[in-house]
Amino acid sequence: MSTNPSKELDVFDNPNPDRDYTISIRMPEFTCLCPKTGQPDFATLYLDYIPDQFCVELKALKLYIWSYRDEGAFHEAVTNAILDDLVAATSPRYMRLCARFYVRGGIYTTVTAEYSKPDWQGTIPSDPQFSD
Repeated sequence: MSTNPSKELDVFDNPNPDRDYTISIRMPEFTCLCPKTGQPDFATLYLDYIPDQFCVELKALKLYIWSYRDEGAFHEAVTNAILDDLVAATSPRYMRLCARFYVRGGIYTTVTAEYSKPDWQGTIPSDPQFSD
């Protein structure tokens, strides 16, 4: 596998597809560019999902996240685009992406986007409390 930024998300078979369980991933080094100023925006991304048949491979996820470094995107757009790509790659039962952007002009922004399979009847996981 390459070590260059990539929009390709690899997956692997869920080792326990008969059970609902939550995978929580914290990505503290997300960066994209402000489409208005070209200045970098920094965020910590929090991903929680209940896999169905597939799980996202972590190195591919890292390279995918890196691919946004030089792209201009509003916080709302980039959070939803990442969620859409992850859902397309993994077809989870449930997925939530929370992007907590660092202060810019005295304002913090948090954007949360969620997806649930229409027929899934499970319990939405609580928001985990990651410690830094």
